[in-house]
Amino acid sequence: MDRTEVGALVQSAVDGDAAAWKALVEGMSPLVWSVVRAHRLSEADGHEVYQTVWFRFAQHLGRIREPDKAGAWLASTARNECLKVLKAMARLTLTDDPRVLDRASDERTPEESLIASEEAADRAERLRRLWQELDGLGERCRQLLRVLVSSPPPSYVEVSAALGIAVGSIGPLRQRCLRRLRARMDARGAA
Repeated sequence: MDRTEVGALVQSAVDGDAAAWKALVEGMSPLVWSVVRAHRLSEADGHEVYQTVWFRFAQHLGRIREPDKAGAWLASTARNECLKVLKAMARLTLTDDPRVLDRASDERTPEESLIASEEAADRAERLRRLWQELDGLGERCRQLLRVLVSSPPPSYVEVSAALGIAVGSIGPLRQRCLRRLRARMDARGAA
């Protein structure tokens, strides 16, 4: 079909001429199919793109400013639709391996991101309260617990040398200090 003929058929189709629409579809379908085939889509995806192109053309039929360039519009739309399908396919993993299908996605969903941020905020608040209550303990307990939570954890011999506490007293003192810390946190509802 030449451009003049296409332009006349588009104008007639805009005016409601069903025969003109049919002639457009029959005359321009090879162009649309050539673009679809060039993108090597599956048969089902190719038919989907073909239908989508003609649907979009029908939607925009009255707004096409240069009816004689309808072929270029159809080719461009077919190309864009093919690229959308290819982009969507790139996100898919085609496999028969059930281990791949059972694998969790590396990307978080918005819900998972929200839950993770709420959990992180909750953890940060608990740690802030823990350190606040730890500061309220006596100097000896505060020093011992801070040394024991250091990384890497020191041996009891190193703790004994640093704080001047007998090695055999470190465990029982640690337990008493932790009980006091727990009691302080429970009293403030910070556990």
